[in-house]
Amino acid sequence: MRQYSATWRLLDDEAMPGARNMAVDEAIARAVGAGAAPPTVRLYRWQPACLSLGYGQRAAVIDTGRLMAHGWDAVRRPTGGGAILHTDELTYSIALPLDHPLAAGDIVSSYRTISTALVTALNLLGAAVSQHEMTGHPEATTVCFETPSHYEITAFSRKLVGSAQARRYNALLQHGSLPLNGDMRRICDVLMYPNDAAREMARAQVRTRAITLAEALGVSYVDDAQVSQAVGAGFAQLFGADPNEHSLSPDELAAADELEVAQYGAPAWTERR
Repeated sequence: MRQYSATWRLLDDEAMPGARNMAVDEAIARAVGAGAAPPTVRLYRWQPACLSLGYGQRAAVIDTGRLMAHGWDAVRRPTGGGAILHTDELTYSIALPLDHPLAAGDIVSSYRTISTALVTALNLLGAAVSQHEMTGHPEATTVCFETPSHYEITAFSRKLVGSAQARRYNALLQHGSLPLNGDMRRICDVLMYPNDAAREMARAQVRTRAITLAEALGVSYVDDAQVSQAVGAGFAQLFGADPNEHSLSPDELAAADELEVAQYGAPAWTERR
């Protein structure tokens, strides 16, 4: 087994299009899996707003006309789960080699450990949150935030952080979405429903099952910079993530450039299922 230093790399990126964000995450995972980069936590944003599908999700759930009318992008993630509208949020990704101690055991075990770092971060912000414990498999839903999965984070019994994980290229890659502000029901505006009544029913369900950090804290607005600092501190406290500025290597940048064009920015990838 390879030996690892206690220090992880922490990246804090500006907003980028969905295809670029997914390409960067996969480039990092490949480098980490090959031993060319250290375990990495990446915090980032999206511009423009982007609907992401889980790896195995049907593209037919997207109402393409409505998506275009809003001026939002769509992308397919390399990780699983349901659809997420990425806007007014902080996203994290974690990449580490499969022989790293944190990847030992099954996916649920690693979810629990990674979730602990997020709980620490949210507690620093004053949010009263908990890890959702469940038996069996989570309910399959179109919208990620309709139901919590193993050890995902909830506040007031509503889902606050959505996470998904993939294991390939000798690496673990985990994504997580932390909505900060805004209306969680907006995702229903760009999904396919048989009629307006079904769309309104879906909006009502998201409203009762999902929550933003601002709502969890009881405030009208939360600041992105404050949240990213707290999340970085949470990962530093539990895993030793280095809070200093870091950047991608030239090889990671080159791989991201290629993946953005050939895969994540290609309609054939997004519409593959």
